[in-house]
Amino acid sequence: MTFPKAEFTFTRWGGGHYRAGMALVRILVDGYSLLHSWPELARGQPRHSAAARDELIRWLTLYHDALGTPITVFFDGQGKGHRFANARAKAGVEVLFSRTGQTADQMIERTVHNLQPYGEVLVITDDSVERETVGHFGGMVSSCLNFIQTVENTLTEMAEDIKQHNRREHYAFKKGVSRSPRV
Repeated sequence: MTFPKAEFTFTRWGGGHYRAGMALVRILVDGYSLLHSWPELARGQPRHSAAARDELIRWLTLYHDALGTPITVFFDGQGKGHRFANARAKAGVEVLFSRTGQTADQMIERTVHNLQPYGEVLVITDDSVERETVGHFGGMVSSCLNFIQTVENTLTEMAEDIKQHNRREHYAFKKGVSRSPRV
């Protein structure tokens, strides 16, 4: 089974756009920016609620599982009482909350700068100032809408691939043909 390769329209510092399907060092997500752009998540829940954050983290974990690229989600706020922060890091999705006097944007900018020597970093945000700053630091940026479409398309394609794989395996099993490698 092959997993789909993520393709984004990236914006580079200076305004140029290009499409790429590449390995990224990390995807950095402005959590509340993405939540506000994805109203289908946790319908009826306030965008700053724990339920909305949990649902966003669940979808990002599924996306990480499909691609394998580590994801860090940044939220403004101290994160007191947020039980999922450490548990999700083990699943490839790290959740960070800013401290008092610090913003999620500042954390994202510092992370982009620190990861620059290791390869490409993609930041997901609709904050135009943040997009410009990240581009200046050498990071790639994607709008929240573009990222949402990519996540939904990737997970739909993966589900279809799994469904087809299971059908082939079921058919082969019924015919008495072993298609799975022996262990």
